[in-house]
Amino acid sequence: MRRGLMGSAMLCLAAAWSLPAQAQLSNDTVKIGVATDLSSLYADINGPGAVLAAQMAIEDFGGTVLGKKIEFVSSDIQNKADVAATTAGRWFDNENVDVILGAGASSSSIAVANVAGEKKKIFLAPDPASSDITGKLCNPYTVHWVYDTSALANGTGSAVVKAGGKNWFFLTADYAFGYALQRDVAAVVTKNGGKVLGEVKHPINTNDFSSFLLQAQASKAQIIGLANAGGDTINSIKQAAEFGIVKGGQKLAGLLVFVSDVHSLGLERAQGLSLTEAFYWDLNDKTRAFSKRFAERFKGKMPTMAQAGFYSAVLAYLNAVKAVGTDNPEKVMAKMKEGTWDDPVFGKSWIRPDGRKMHDMYLFEVKKPSESKGPWDYYNLIATIPADEAFRPMDQGGCPMVAKKN
Repeated sequence: MRRGLMGSAMLCLAAAWSLPAQAQLSNDTVKIGVATDLSSLYADINGPGAVLAAQMAIEDFGGTVLGKKIEFVSSDIQNKADVAATTAGRWFDNENVDVILGAGASSSSIAVANVAGEKKKIFLAPDPASSDITGKLCNPYTVHWVYDTSALANGTGSAVVKAGGKNWFFLTADYAFGYALQRDVAAVVTKNGGKVLGEVKHPINTNDFSSFLLQAQASKAQIIGLANAGGDTINSIKQAAEFGIVKGGQKLAGLLVFVSDVHSLGLERAQGLSLTEAFYWDLNDKTRAFSKRFAERFKGKMPTMAQAGFYSAVLAYLNAVKAVGTDNPEKVMAKMKEGTWDDPVFGKSWIRPDGRKMHDMYLFEVKKPSESKGPWDYYNLIATIPADEAFRPMDQGGCPMVAKKN
């Protein structure tokens, strides 16, 4: 009998050792914040669709983590750096937000990343483009999630040059994203034997591109590189058609084009455009399954790669919280950077020490109207770009925290 009691005691002790540590959540909850553009020129790229994608991820996770309900908040930061920084500070300091996702334009996202770094809170960035976020501006609490200007240059820029587009003129959005995109694409152009003939910068969210397009036309460059995004890309392509630029023999290179942009332009205008994306709704069974559920709740619209990124990032964050039993930022971030995982929309993924999330990128060409089989059937896949080829090597980005470790 004594031996039986001792055996039971040992089993109980072993069981106690195998139990996970008690869950530790700040403020007894996990709170997720989405800071995005709900009303300006990038609202179709992220905006309400980003909010929905994040909410879908919370629902798919089960609505709770570590036995506690997951809270959610969103805000329109209007692509303004000061608004974004103020929102991030308020959320972190006063509203108990544990992680922020967003935050629209590169300038506003950099502002949030700075706040996150100062306050040692997690910021996951699915929608900005500037590669400086994991370069000279990197910090231990920020992950750049979907794409960046380096990957766009290694995709679209490289493909256009190799196809014979050697002489370039850039039409560039006058802020951090535009500068980074032009810089990274110009480097690829010159590396491959091309030449940059000139550039012109335009204000963000401008309606009249006439003077800028006339300068591009006068340059006689083979390729006019559109280092802009969203409404600016759509308007510049539309107005280029009005000026007969493509009919005159010059070609446009949309350096950051989303499926929502192609939808707005229509295949008649967009056909033949080369573009680089991290995600396309019709890429495989997993992307189709997610996208069709998304479209059912979003007026039939398929998700952009940025919106897919919000879904992916929320799930990855919650899985890390669950695995480590806490929302402590250092422990959660360490878990997220621990190894590879099969992402539900991006496939094999991992996060580098500089905060760059890695996954394959894809080079697409927009279909001709006669090739499309129905609504949102817009892309032909030209090439898959492996993650290590798509994104800039970590030792070339100038990330201070990586340099210190080395």
